[in-house]
Amino acid sequence: MAESNINRAGYLRESFHYFHLKDTAGQELDFHFHEFDKLVILLEGSVNYLIEEQSYALPPWSVLLVRHHAIHKAVIDRSRPYERIILYLDRQYFERAFPGAGLMDCFDQADRRRRYLLTATEEQLSELKAAIEAYEKAASDTRLGAQTMRETLIIQLLIRVNRLHEAAPERLEARGDPKVQEALSYINEHFREALTVEALAERVYLSPYHFMRLFKAQTGSTVHAYVRQKRLMHAARLIREGTPAAKAAVDSGFGDYSAFHRAFKESFGVSPGRMLGKGE
Repeated sequence: MAESNINRAGYLRESFHYFHLKDTAGQELDFHFHEFDKLVILLEGSVNYLIEEQSYALPPWSVLLVRHHAIHKAVIDRSRPYERIILYLDRQYFERAFPGAGLMDCFDQADRRRRYLLTATEEQLSELKAAIEAYEKAASDTRLGAQTMRETLIIQLLIRVNRLHEAAPERLEARGDPKVQEALSYINEHFREALTVEALAERVYLSPYHFMRLFKAQTGSTVHAYVRQKRLMHAARLIREGTPAAKAAVDSGFGDYSAFHRAFKESFGVSPGRMLGKGE
């Protein structure tokens, strides 16, 4: 996979967008991220989701929480029907429209705890299905107030998901090769430092060649591309918080600003200065 394929994907020009899809192929992208938060509910099929350093085999009716800027990828078994619900959410809208409601807290907590997959009890599942059924019944309504009704039903669904997250065990183990998982965890904690394939391979007791093959087989990405994107994501977050671009580059592990500038613009579609809102 080319490094530039780890990129921003999808745009959201409304407060939310709801998809209910069923096919035998699915849209299998390389590693990517979104500016919005995304909720995935698997209804049928076989799919593994890679999210940051975690890998999950999704059970039917499980709920996956993908916070904005989280690097992720779906690996789909194309031999089976693949049915899922996907919900794109504009965080800023919901936080502005419903201050203090905590509707997006489940995404923040999932990211903080590195626990992205939720499974429901029988009672919780019944409530979740009822919320989805109510929304889909209202989806084609064109009468006065229909859009407000749909938004209200999305809020109810988010409340259900937040309660599901609160009741979930503190940690759900992800699946994947333990050596790759160890390497990913180390990268996520030390991406600001100088990292080489050789050093990472030695850390997990593999030859560099075998480590590179195993890493790409599980993640779909080269080691270099994954590390670079982690650094870019961190730099983007610092810049949004007001850190000057040059300092954000250094604090994220980039030694050469011109190389950082090129990589940043390639990945985000804007220069670091324009992301900060100052122009260049």
